[in-house]
Amino acid sequence: MDLSQSGLPDFQAPGSGTWTLDAVHFSKPTSKFQTEIHPIALREGFTEGCRRYGLLLESLRLEFCNGFAYTTVVPAPAEEIPARFEAAKTIFETKLWRKDLHEWDTKVKPASIRTHQELLAEDPSQMTEDALASYIDRCRENLKRMVKQHHQFSISAIFVVGDFMAHVATWTDHPVSDFLALTRGAAPESAGSFHELDALAEAIRGDNKAKALIDSGRSSAEIINSLEAMQGPVGAATHLYLSVIGNRLLNSLDTGQPAAIEVPDAVLSGIKLAVDGKVFSGKATSEADIAALRDKIPAEHHETFNALFSEVLHMSRLRDERGFYSEVWAGGVMRRALLEAGTRLVAKGRLKASAHLIEAGYDEMKALLQGSGGPSAEELANRADFRQHFNSEQAPPLLGEPPSPPPPLDGLPPEVVRAMTAVGTAVSSLGAIEQVLENEPNEIRGAGASPGTYTGMARVIAGPEDLGRLQAGDVLVTASTTDSFNIVLPLVGAIVTNTGGLLSHAAIVGREYGVPSVVGARNATGLIPDGSTVTVDGTIGLVKYIKS
Repeated sequence: MDLSQSGLPDFQAPGSGTWTLDAVHFSKPTSKFQTEIHPIALREGFTEGCRRYGLLLESLRLEFCNGFAYTTVVPAPAEEIPARFEAAKTIFETKLWRKDLHEWDTKVKPASIRTHQELLAEDPSQMTEDALASYIDRCRENLKRMVKQHHQFSISAIFVVGDFMAHVATWTDHPVSDFLALTRGAAPESAGSFHELDALAEAIRGDNKAKALIDSGRSSAEIINSLEAMQGPVGAATHLYLSVIGNRLLNSLDTGQPAAIEVPDAVLSGIKLAVDGKVFSGKATSEADIAALRDKIPAEHHETFNALFSEVLHMSRLRDERGFYSEVWAGGVMRRALLEAGTRLVAKGRLKASAHLIEAGYDEMKALLQGSGGPSAEELANRADFRQHFNSEQAPPLLGEPPSPPPPLDGLPPEVVRAMTAVGTAVSSLGAIEQVLENEPNEIRGAGASPGTYTGMARVIAGPEDLGRLQAGDVLVTASTTDSFNIVLPLVGAIVTNTGGLLSHAAIVGREYGVPSVVGARNATGLIPDGSTVTVDGTIGLVKYIKS
Protein backbone atom coordinates (compact mmCIF):
# COMPACT_ATOMS: atom_id res chain seq x y z
CA MET A 1 0.00 0.00 0.00
CA ASP A 2 1.31 3.45 -0.90
CA LEU A 3 0.69 5.50 2.20
CA SER A 4 1.31 8.72 0.33
CA GLN A 5 -1.73 7.89 -1.79
CA SER A 6 -3.93 7.13 1.23
CA GLY A 7 -3.67 10.54 2.86
CA LEU A 8 -2.16 9.06 6.02
CA PRO A 9 0.96 10.57 7.59
CA ASP A 10 4.20 8.61 7.69
CA PHE A 11 4.38 5.72 10.15
CA GLN A 12 7.41 5.40 12.41
CA ALA A 13 7.91 2.60 14.93
CA PRO A 14 7.31 3.87 18.49
CA GLY A 15 10.52 2.19 19.66
CA SER A 16 12.90 -0.68 19.04
CA GLY A 17 11.68 -4.15 18.15
CA THR A 18 8.74 -5.38 16.08
CA TRP A 19 5.43 -3.57 16.49
CA THR A 20 2.20 -5.31 15.47
CA LEU A 21 -0.97 -3.45 14.54
CA ASP A 22 -3.81 -4.16 16.98
CA ALA A 23 -6.78 -3.96 14.64
CA VAL A 24 -8.92 -6.22 16.83
CA HIS A 25 -9.34 -3.86 19.78
CA PHE A 26 -8.80 -0.61 17.87
CA SER A 27 -10.17 -0.90 14.34
CA LYS A 28 -10.03 2.87 13.77
CA PRO A 29 -7.67 5.65 14.86
CA THR A 30 -8.06 6.36 18.57
CA SER A 31 -8.99 9.69 20.14
CA LYS A 32 -6.12 11.74 21.55
CA PHE A 33 -7.76 11.67 24.98
CA GLN A 34 -7.67 7.85 25.01
CA THR A 35 -4.15 7.52 23.58
CA GLU A 36 -2.82 9.29 26.67
CA ILE A 37 -4.49 6.81 29.04
CA HIS A 38 -4.24 3.36 27.51
CA PRO A 39 -0.48 2.70 27.13
CA ILE A 40 0.56 3.25 30.75
CA ALA A 41 -2.50 1.65 32.33
CA LEU A 42 -2.36 -1.41 30.06
CA ARG A 43 1.35 -1.94 30.70
CA GLU A 44 0.96 -1.69 34.48
CA GLY A 45 -1.91 -4.17 34.57
CA PHE A 46 -0.36 -6.65 32.18
CA THR A 47 2.98 -6.57 34.01
CA GLU A 48 1.32 -7.57 37.26
CA GLY A 49 -0.33 -10.57 35.61
CA CYS A 50 2.90 -11.71 33.96
CA ARG A 51 4.74 -11.68 37.29
CA ARG A 52 2.01 -13.57 39.15
CA TYR A 53 1.87 -16.31 36.53
CA GLY A 54 5.63 -16.77 36.32
CA LEU A 55 5.85 -15.72 32.69
CA LEU A 56 9.14 -14.78 31.08
CA LEU A 57 7.51 -11.57 29.88
CA GLU A 58 7.71 -8.16 31.49
CA SER A 59 4.64 -6.86 29.74
CA LEU A 60 2.80 -6.14 26.56
CA ARG A 61 3.68 -2.62 25.50
CA LEU A 62 1.13 -0.60 23.53
CA GLU A 63 1.74 2.70 21.79
CA PHE A 64 -0.19 4.72 19.23
CA CYS A 65 1.13 5.87 15.87
CA ASN A 66 -1.13 8.31 14.02
CA GLY A 67 -3.86 7.11 16.36
CA PHE A 68 -3.43 3.44 15.40
CA ALA A 69 -2.57 0.95 18.15
CA TYR A 70 0.64 -1.06 17.92
CA THR A 71 1.99 -3.58 20.42
CA THR A 72 5.29 -5.27 21.17
CA VAL A 73 6.27 -7.88 23.74
CA VAL A 74 8.84 -6.93 26.38
CA PRO A 75 10.84 -9.83 27.92
CA ALA A 76 11.18 -10.14 31.68
CA PRO A 77 14.33 -8.61 33.23
CA ALA A 78 17.08 -11.16 33.81
CA GLU A 79 17.16 -10.44 37.54
CA GLU A 80 13.51 -11.47 37.86
CA ILE A 81 13.84 -14.85 36.14
CA PRO A 82 14.45 -16.90 39.34
CA ALA A 83 11.35 -15.39 40.96
CA ARG A 84 9.33 -16.13 37.81
CA PHE A 85 10.46 -19.77 37.93
CA GLU A 86 9.31 -20.03 41.54
CA ALA A 87 5.95 -18.42 40.75
CA ALA A 88 5.32 -20.83 37.85
CA LYS A 89 5.79 -23.86 40.12
CA THR A 90 2.60 -23.11 42.05
CA ILE A 91 0.23 -22.05 39.26
CA PHE A 92 -1.21 -25.39 38.28
CA GLU A 93 -1.40 -27.05 41.69
CA THR A 94 -3.11 -24.02 43.29
CA LYS A 95 -5.21 -23.18 40.21
CA LEU A 96 -4.30 -19.53 40.57
CA TRP A 97 -6.86 -18.56 37.93
CA ARG A 98 -9.71 -19.76 40.17
CA LYS A 99 -8.44 -17.57 43.00
CA ASP A 100 -8.40 -14.65 40.57
CA LEU A 101 -11.97 -15.33 39.46
CA HIS A 102 -13.10 -15.50 43.10
CA GLU A 103 -11.39 -12.15 43.72
CA TRP A 104 -13.13 -10.75 40.64
CA ASP A 105 -16.56 -12.01 41.66
CA THR A 106 -16.44 -11.10 45.35
CA LYS A 107 -14.47 -7.87 45.40
CA VAL A 108 -13.35 -6.34 42.11
CA LYS A 109 -16.51 -6.58 40.01
CA PRO A 110 -18.91 -5.41 42.79
CA ALA A 111 -16.61 -2.50 43.63
CA SER A 112 -16.42 -1.49 39.97
CA ILE A 113 -20.21 -1.54 39.62
CA ARG A 114 -20.58 0.63 42.72
CA THR A 115 -18.05 3.16 41.47
CA HIS A 116 -19.63 3.46 38.02
CA GLN A 117 -23.12 3.78 39.47
CA GLU A 118 -22.01 6.40 41.98
CA LEU A 119 -20.50 8.49 39.19
CA LEU A 120 -23.63 8.05 37.07
CA ALA A 121 -25.80 9.17 39.99
CA GLU A 122 -24.30 12.63 39.58
CA ASP A 123 -25.78 14.76 36.80
CA PRO A 124 -23.05 16.71 35.00
CA SER A 125 -25.61 18.96 33.30
CA GLN A 126 -26.47 20.45 36.71
CA MET A 127 -22.87 21.13 37.73
CA THR A 128 -21.06 24.46 37.87
CA GLU A 129 -18.00 24.87 35.66
CA ASP A 130 -15.64 24.11 38.54
CA ALA A 131 -17.68 21.13 39.70
CA LEU A 132 -17.77 19.73 36.17
CA ALA A 133 -13.99 20.07 35.83
CA SER A 134 -13.57 18.19 39.11
CA TYR A 135 -16.03 15.54 37.96
CA ILE A 136 -14.10 15.06 34.72
CA ASP A 137 -10.94 14.53 36.75
CA ARG A 138 -12.64 11.86 38.86
CA CYS A 139 -14.04 10.09 35.80
CA ARG A 140 -10.62 10.15 34.17
CA GLU A 141 -8.93 8.64 37.22
CA ASN A 142 -11.60 5.95 37.27
CA LEU A 143 -11.01 5.21 33.58
CA LYS A 144 -7.26 4.88 34.16
CA ARG A 145 -7.88 2.45 37.04
CA MET A 146 -10.32 0.44 34.95
CA VAL A 147 -7.96 0.05 31.98
CA LYS A 148 -5.30 -1.20 34.39
CA GLN A 149 -7.83 -3.47 36.12
CA HIS A 150 -8.89 -5.01 32.80
CA HIS A 151 -5.34 -6.04 32.09
CA GLN A 152 -4.58 -7.19 35.62
CA PHE A 153 -6.99 -10.01 34.78
CA SER A 154 -5.88 -10.55 31.18
CA ILE A 155 -3.62 -13.51 31.94
CA SER A 156 -6.23 -15.03 34.26
CA ALA A 157 -8.85 -14.79 31.50
CA ILE A 158 -6.84 -16.46 28.74
CA PHE A 159 -4.52 -18.81 30.61
CA VAL A 160 -6.62 -21.96 30.89
CA VAL A 161 -8.17 -21.71 27.42
CA GLY A 162 -4.68 -21.33 25.94
CA ASP A 163 -3.53 -24.36 27.95
CA PHE A 164 -6.55 -26.33 26.70
CA MET A 165 -5.93 -25.33 23.06
CA ALA A 166 -2.24 -26.22 23.26
CA HIS A 167 -3.00 -29.68 24.66
CA VAL A 168 -5.75 -30.40 22.12
CA ALA A 169 -3.42 -29.44 19.26
CA THR A 170 -0.92 -32.08 20.40
CA TRP A 171 -3.60 -34.78 20.74
CA THR A 172 -5.47 -34.42 17.44
CA ASP A 173 -5.42 -32.67 14.09
CA HIS A 174 -9.16 -32.02 14.34
CA PRO A 175 -9.86 -28.23 14.21
CA VAL A 176 -9.38 -26.63 17.62
CA SER A 177 -12.29 -24.30 16.83
CA ASP A 178 -14.69 -27.24 17.09
CA PHE A 179 -13.47 -27.93 20.62
CA LEU A 180 -13.83 -24.27 21.57
CA ALA A 181 -17.43 -24.37 20.31
CA LEU A 182 -18.16 -26.80 23.16
CA THR A 183 -17.95 -23.86 25.57
CA ARG A 184 -21.33 -22.49 24.47
CA GLY A 185 -23.39 -21.41 27.44
CA ALA A 186 -20.42 -20.72 29.71
CA ALA A 187 -20.38 -16.94 29.16
CA PRO A 188 -23.96 -15.60 29.03
CA GLU A 189 -22.97 -11.92 29.15
CA SER A 190 -20.87 -12.46 26.04
CA ALA A 191 -24.20 -13.20 24.35
CA GLY A 192 -25.93 -10.12 25.69
CA SER A 193 -27.79 -11.91 28.48
CA PHE A 194 -28.67 -9.64 31.41
CA HIS A 195 -31.25 -10.30 34.09
CA GLU A 196 -32.16 -6.59 33.87
CA LEU A 197 -33.15 -7.12 30.24
CA ASP A 198 -35.12 -10.24 31.13
CA ALA A 199 -37.03 -8.24 33.75
CA LEU A 200 -37.74 -5.43 31.27
CA ALA A 201 -39.00 -7.86 28.64
CA GLU A 202 -41.32 -9.50 31.16
CA ALA A 203 -42.67 -6.11 32.27
CA ILE A 204 -43.37 -5.06 28.66
CA ARG A 205 -45.08 -8.35 27.84
CA GLY A 206 -47.40 -7.74 30.79
CA ASP A 207 -48.33 -4.19 29.73
CA ASN A 208 -50.42 -3.70 26.57
CA LYS A 209 -49.57 -0.01 26.41
CA ALA A 210 -45.83 -0.78 26.45
CA LYS A 211 -46.22 -3.51 23.83
CA ALA A 212 -48.03 -1.08 21.55
CA LEU A 213 -45.40 1.57 22.19
CA ILE A 214 -42.40 -0.48 21.05
CA ASP A 215 -44.16 -1.23 17.75
CA SER A 216 -45.57 2.27 17.30
CA GLY A 217 -43.19 3.35 14.54
CA ARG A 218 -42.00 6.36 16.52
CA SER A 219 -38.29 7.07 16.68
CA SER A 220 -36.27 4.69 18.82
CA ALA A 221 -35.18 7.51 21.13
CA GLU A 222 -38.79 8.58 21.69
CA ILE A 223 -39.87 5.02 22.43
CA ILE A 224 -37.07 4.44 24.93
CA ASN A 225 -37.73 7.75 26.68
CA SER A 226 -41.44 6.95 26.85
CA LEU A 227 -40.78 3.50 28.28
CA GLU A 228 -38.58 4.99 30.98
CA ALA A 229 -41.20 7.62 31.80
CA MET A 230 -43.98 5.07 32.30
CA GLN A 231 -45.30 4.55 35.80
CA GLY A 232 -44.96 1.13 37.37
CA PRO A 233 -42.84 -1.90 36.47
CA VAL A 234 -42.06 -0.93 32.86
CA GLY A 235 -40.59 2.47 33.74
CA ALA A 236 -38.58 1.08 36.64
CA ALA A 237 -37.27 -1.86 34.60
CA THR A 238 -36.32 0.38 31.66
CA HIS A 239 -34.43 2.74 33.95
CA LEU A 240 -32.58 -0.17 35.56
CA TYR A 241 -31.60 -1.72 32.23
CA LEU A 242 -30.38 1.60 30.84
CA SER A 243 -28.36 2.18 34.00
CA VAL A 244 -26.52 -1.06 33.23
CA ILE A 245 -25.95 -0.79 29.46
CA GLY A 246 -26.75 2.79 28.46
CA ASN A 247 -23.46 4.40 29.37
CA ARG A 248 -21.13 1.69 28.12
CA LEU A 249 -19.11 2.11 24.97
CA LEU A 250 -20.99 0.26 22.26
CA ASN A 251 -18.19 -1.23 20.16
CA SER A 252 -14.89 0.19 21.24
CA LEU A 253 -12.38 0.68 24.03
CA ASP A 254 -12.09 4.30 22.93
CA THR A 255 -14.00 7.06 24.72
CA GLY A 256 -14.15 8.76 21.33
CA GLN A 257 -16.73 6.21 20.13
CA PRO A 258 -20.45 6.29 21.04
CA ALA A 259 -22.01 4.78 24.13
CA ALA A 260 -25.06 2.54 23.74
CA ILE A 261 -27.58 5.24 24.67
CA GLU A 262 -26.33 7.33 21.73
CA VAL A 263 -27.44 4.59 19.32
CA PRO A 264 -31.09 4.12 20.38
CA ASP A 265 -31.96 2.02 17.31
CA ALA A 266 -29.55 -0.65 18.54
CA VAL A 267 -30.83 -0.50 22.11
CA LEU A 268 -34.46 -0.78 21.00
CA SER A 269 -33.64 -3.71 18.71
CA GLY A 270 -32.20 -5.56 21.68
CA ILE A 271 -35.27 -4.83 23.79
CA LYS A 272 -37.61 -6.04 21.04
CA LEU A 273 -35.65 -9.26 20.70
CA ALA A 274 -35.97 -9.87 24.43
CA VAL A 275 -39.71 -9.19 24.36
CA ASP A 276 -40.04 -11.70 21.52
CA GLY A 277 -38.02 -14.24 23.50
CA LYS A 278 -35.17 -14.31 21.00
CA VAL A 279 -32.22 -13.47 23.22
CA PHE A 280 -29.61 -15.90 24.44
CA SER A 281 -31.20 -18.89 26.18
CA GLY A 282 -28.17 -19.99 28.17
CA LYS A 283 -28.34 -23.48 26.65
CA ALA A 284 -25.05 -25.27 27.12
CA THR A 285 -23.49 -27.83 24.78
CA SER A 286 -24.85 -31.33 25.34
CA GLU A 287 -22.79 -34.08 26.96
CA ALA A 288 -23.26 -36.11 23.79
CA ASP A 289 -21.60 -33.39 21.67
CA ILE A 290 -18.72 -33.13 24.14
CA ALA A 291 -18.26 -36.91 24.11
CA ALA A 292 -18.30 -37.02 20.31
CA LEU A 293 -15.39 -34.59 20.08
CA ARG A 294 -13.56 -36.11 23.02
CA ASP A 295 -13.53 -39.35 21.04
CA LYS A 296 -11.37 -37.58 18.44
CA ILE A 297 -8.63 -37.66 21.11
CA PRO A 298 -6.72 -40.80 22.17
CA ALA A 299 -8.39 -42.44 25.17
CA GLU A 300 -5.35 -42.05 27.42
CA HIS A 301 -5.86 -38.28 27.32
CA HIS A 302 -9.60 -38.24 28.11
CA GLU A 303 -9.16 -37.65 31.82
CA THR A 304 -6.82 -34.73 31.21
CA PHE A 305 -9.20 -33.39 28.56
CA ASN A 306 -12.08 -33.45 31.05
CA ALA A 307 -10.05 -31.63 33.69
CA LEU A 308 -8.81 -28.94 31.30
CA PHE A 309 -12.23 -28.44 29.72
CA SER A 310 -13.81 -28.03 33.15
CA GLU A 311 -11.42 -25.17 33.89
CA VAL A 312 -12.20 -23.53 30.53
CA LEU A 313 -15.93 -23.61 31.28
CA HIS A 314 -15.33 -22.20 34.74
CA MET A 315 -13.25 -19.27 33.48
CA SER A 316 -14.89 -18.45 30.12
CA ARG A 317 -17.00 -15.51 31.27
CA LEU A 318 -13.99 -13.59 32.60
CA ARG A 319 -12.79 -13.07 29.01
CA ASP A 320 -15.48 -10.43 28.34
CA GLU A 321 -16.54 -9.50 31.86
CA ARG A 322 -13.17 -7.98 32.71
CA GLY A 323 -13.63 -5.39 29.96
CA PHE A 324 -17.38 -5.02 30.26
CA TYR A 325 -17.28 -4.05 33.93
CA SER A 326 -14.00 -2.17 33.69
CA GLU A 327 -13.02 0.24 30.91
CA VAL A 328 -16.04 -0.33 28.63
CA TRP A 329 -18.30 1.02 31.38
CA ALA A 330 -15.78 3.56 32.68
CA GLY A 331 -15.28 4.84 29.13
CA GLY A 332 -19.01 5.47 28.75
CA VAL A 333 -19.15 7.29 32.09
CA MET A 334 -16.18 9.37 30.99
CA ARG A 335 -17.76 10.14 27.65
CA ARG A 336 -20.97 11.37 29.30
CA ALA A 337 -18.98 13.93 31.29
CA LEU A 338 -16.95 15.08 28.29
CA LEU A 339 -20.03 15.45 26.10
CA GLU A 340 -21.57 17.77 28.68
CA ALA A 341 -18.39 19.86 28.78
CA GLY A 342 -18.27 19.81 24.98
CA THR A 343 -21.88 21.01 24.77
CA ARG A 344 -20.98 24.03 26.87
CA LEU A 345 -17.97 24.79 24.68
CA VAL A 346 -20.13 24.57 21.56
CA ALA A 347 -22.45 27.17 23.11
CA LYS A 348 -19.42 29.42 23.63
CA GLY A 349 -18.30 28.97 20.03
CA ARG A 350 -15.15 27.04 21.00
CA LEU A 351 -16.16 23.73 19.37
CA LYS A 352 -18.13 22.69 16.30
CA ALA A 353 -19.57 19.58 17.98
CA SER A 354 -19.63 18.44 21.59
CA ALA A 355 -17.85 15.14 20.84
CA HIS A 356 -14.89 17.04 19.41
CA LEU A 357 -13.67 17.75 22.94
CA ILE A 358 -12.58 14.09 23.14
CA GLU A 359 -10.17 14.76 20.28
CA ALA A 360 -8.15 16.93 22.69
CA GLY A 361 -5.43 15.72 24.99
CA TYR A 362 -5.95 16.19 28.70
CA ASP A 363 -3.86 19.37 29.00
CA GLU A 364 -5.48 20.76 25.86
CA MET A 365 -8.87 19.93 27.32
CA LYS A 366 -8.14 21.76 30.57
CA ALA A 367 -7.00 24.82 28.63
CA LEU A 368 -10.22 24.79 26.62
CA LEU A 369 -12.38 24.43 29.71
CA GLN A 370 -10.50 27.21 31.51
CA GLY A 371 -10.68 29.47 28.47
CA SER A 372 -6.91 29.80 28.46
CA GLY A 373 -6.10 28.42 25.03
CA GLY A 374 -6.06 24.96 23.53
CA PRO A 375 -6.53 23.78 19.95
CA SER A 376 -8.95 25.59 17.68
CA ALA A 377 -12.38 24.27 16.80
CA GLU A 378 -11.08 23.70 13.27
CA GLU A 379 -8.14 21.62 14.49
CA LEU A 380 -10.34 19.38 16.65
CA ALA A 381 -12.84 18.98 13.81
CA ASN A 382 -9.99 17.87 11.54
CA ARG A 383 -8.88 15.29 14.11
CA ALA A 384 -12.43 13.92 14.29
CA ASP A 385 -12.63 13.81 10.50
CA PHE A 386 -9.35 11.88 10.32
CA ARG A 387 -10.62 9.24 12.74
CA GLN A 388 -13.90 8.97 10.88
CA HIS A 389 -12.38 8.40 7.45
CA PHE A 390 -9.50 6.03 8.15
CA ASN A 391 -9.40 2.49 9.54
CA SER A 392 -6.88 -0.20 10.33
CA GLU A 393 -7.06 -1.67 6.82
CA GLN A 394 -5.11 1.38 5.66
CA ALA A 395 -2.36 1.16 8.28
CA PRO A 396 0.77 -0.99 7.92
CA PRO A 397 0.44 -4.29 9.82
CA LEU A 398 4.00 -4.12 11.13
CA LEU A 399 6.40 -1.36 12.13
CA GLY A 400 10.06 -1.52 13.09
CA GLU A 401 12.23 -4.60 12.83
CA PRO A 402 11.10 -7.71 10.92
CA PRO A 403 9.45 -10.26 13.22
CA SER A 404 11.60 -13.08 14.55
CA PRO A 405 10.51 -16.40 16.06
CA PRO A 406 10.12 -16.51 19.85
CA PRO A 407 13.12 -17.86 21.76
CA PRO A 408 13.09 -21.63 22.33
CA LEU A 409 11.79 -22.96 25.63
CA ASP A 410 14.18 -25.93 25.71
CA GLY A 411 15.74 -26.60 29.08
CA LEU A 412 13.32 -24.45 31.08
CA PRO A 413 11.35 -25.84 34.04
CA PRO A 414 8.29 -27.77 32.78
CA GLU A 415 5.84 -25.45 34.57
CA VAL A 416 7.40 -22.44 32.85
CA VAL A 417 7.22 -24.16 29.46
CA ARG A 418 3.57 -25.04 30.00
CA ALA A 419 2.69 -21.53 31.20
CA MET A 420 4.48 -19.81 28.33
CA THR A 421 2.92 -22.20 25.81
CA ALA A 422 -0.54 -21.56 27.22
CA VAL A 423 -0.23 -17.78 27.06
CA GLY A 424 1.51 -17.84 23.68
CA THR A 425 -1.25 -20.01 22.23
CA ALA A 426 -3.98 -17.75 23.60
CA VAL A 427 -2.37 -14.47 22.54
CA SER A 428 -1.74 -15.77 19.02
CA SER A 429 -5.44 -16.64 18.83
CA LEU A 430 -6.69 -13.18 19.78
CA GLY A 431 -5.79 -11.49 16.55
CA ALA A 432 -2.22 -12.09 15.51
CA ILE A 433 -1.32 -11.34 11.92
CA GLU A 434 -1.65 -14.45 9.82
CA GLN A 435 -0.62 -15.26 6.30
CA VAL A 436 -2.97 -13.60 3.83
CA LEU A 437 -4.86 -16.31 1.96
CA GLU A 438 -5.57 -16.12 -1.74
CA ASN A 439 -9.24 -15.57 -2.51
CA GLU A 440 -11.20 -16.73 -5.51
CA PRO A 441 -13.59 -14.21 -7.14
CA ASN A 442 -16.49 -13.46 -4.80
CA GLU A 443 -14.85 -15.44 -2.00
CA ILE A 444 -12.99 -14.43 1.15
CA ARG A 445 -11.11 -16.75 3.46
CA GLY A 446 -10.46 -16.32 7.16
CA ALA A 447 -10.44 -18.41 10.31
CA GLY A 448 -13.46 -20.61 10.98
CA ALA A 449 -14.34 -19.54 14.52
CA SER A 450 -17.81 -21.02 15.03
CA PRO A 451 -18.90 -24.01 12.91
CA GLY A 452 -21.90 -24.27 10.64
CA THR A 453 -23.14 -22.75 7.39
CA TYR A 454 -25.61 -19.90 6.92
CA THR A 455 -26.87 -17.88 3.94
CA GLY A 456 -28.39 -14.44 4.37
CA MET A 457 -28.17 -10.76 3.50
CA ALA A 458 -24.89 -8.99 4.27
CA ARG A 459 -25.17 -5.94 6.50
CA VAL A 460 -21.87 -4.07 6.38
CA ILE A 461 -21.48 -2.14 9.64
CA ALA A 462 -18.85 0.57 9.52
CA GLY A 463 -19.37 1.78 13.08
CA PRO A 464 -21.75 1.81 16.05
CA GLU A 465 -23.98 4.35 14.35
CA ASP A 466 -24.87 1.68 11.75
CA LEU A 467 -26.00 -0.96 14.23
CA GLY A 468 -29.62 0.12 14.01
CA ARG A 469 -29.65 -1.09 10.40
CA LEU A 470 -29.31 -4.73 11.47
CA GLN A 471 -32.38 -6.83 10.77
CA ALA A 472 -33.16 -10.29 12.11
CA GLY A 473 -31.28 -12.91 10.11
CA ASP A 474 -28.68 -10.54 8.63
CA VAL A 475 -25.05 -11.54 8.23
CA LEU A 476 -23.04 -9.04 10.26
CA VAL A 477 -19.96 -7.88 8.31
CA THR A 478 -17.75 -5.55 10.33
CA ALA A 479 -14.13 -4.76 11.14
CA SER A 480 -14.28 -6.23 14.65
CA THR A 481 -16.58 -6.52 17.62
CA THR A 482 -16.03 -5.74 21.29
CA ASP A 483 -17.89 -6.42 24.50
CA SER A 484 -20.88 -4.05 24.39
CA PHE A 485 -21.73 -4.98 20.80
CA ASN A 486 -23.61 -7.86 22.41
CA ILE A 487 -26.93 -6.05 22.82
CA VAL A 488 -27.71 -6.40 19.09
CA LEU A 489 -25.89 -9.60 18.18
CA PRO A 490 -28.94 -11.83 18.86
CA LEU A 491 -30.26 -10.44 15.55
CA VAL A 492 -27.59 -11.95 13.35
CA GLY A 493 -27.53 -15.22 11.46
CA ALA A 494 -23.76 -15.22 11.00
CA ILE A 495 -20.71 -13.06 11.71
CA VAL A 496 -17.81 -12.02 9.46
CA THR A 497 -15.00 -9.75 10.68
CA ASN A 498 -11.93 -8.28 9.06
CA THR A 499 -9.72 -9.06 12.05
CA GLY A 500 -9.42 -11.45 14.94
CA GLY A 501 -8.57 -15.03 15.80
CA LEU A 502 -10.19 -17.96 17.57
CA LEU A 503 -10.27 -16.13 20.92
CA SER A 504 -11.37 -12.75 19.62
CA HIS A 505 -14.66 -11.33 20.87
CA ALA A 506 -16.45 -12.05 17.59
CA ALA A 507 -15.37 -15.69 17.75
CA ILE A 508 -16.55 -16.05 21.33
CA VAL A 509 -19.99 -14.55 20.76
CA GLY A 510 -20.41 -16.54 17.56
CA ARG A 511 -19.88 -19.71 19.55
CA GLU A 512 -22.15 -18.52 22.37
CA TYR A 513 -24.99 -17.85 19.92
CA GLY A 514 -24.22 -20.96 17.90
CA VAL A 515 -24.05 -18.95 14.65
CA PRO A 516 -21.44 -19.56 11.92
CA SER A 517 -18.56 -17.11 12.24
CA VAL A 518 -15.47 -16.32 10.17
CA VAL A 519 -12.89 -13.96 11.65
CA GLY A 520 -9.74 -12.50 10.15
CA ALA A 521 -11.40 -12.26 6.71
CA ARG A 522 -9.27 -9.34 5.65
CA ASN A 523 -11.08 -6.35 4.13
CA ALA A 524 -14.41 -8.17 4.19
CA THR A 525 -16.06 -4.80 4.79
CA GLY A 526 -14.49 -3.48 1.61
CA LEU A 527 -15.13 -6.49 -0.61
CA ILE A 528 -18.60 -7.66 0.41
CA PRO A 529 -21.30 -5.29 -0.87
CA ASP A 530 -23.93 -4.23 1.63
CA GLY A 531 -27.16 -6.02 0.80
CA SER A 532 -25.50 -8.85 -1.11
CA THR A 533 -26.31 -12.51 -0.51
CA VAL A 534 -23.63 -14.14 1.60
CA THR A 535 -22.91 -17.74 2.56
CA VAL A 536 -20.76 -18.09 5.67
CA ASP A 537 -19.06 -21.41 6.35
CA GLY A 538 -17.72 -21.13 9.87
CA THR A 539 -16.32 -24.65 9.79
CA ILE A 540 -13.71 -24.06 7.10
CA GLY A 541 -13.51 -20.25 7.29
CA LEU A 542 -14.97 -19.43 3.89
CA VAL A 543 -17.31 -16.58 2.92
CA LYS A 544 -18.99 -16.52 -0.51
CA TYR A 545 -20.91 -13.48 -1.67
CA ILE A 546 -23.10 -12.66 -4.65
CA LYS A 547 -23.30 -9.03 -5.67
CA SER A 548 -26.87 -7.77 -5.62
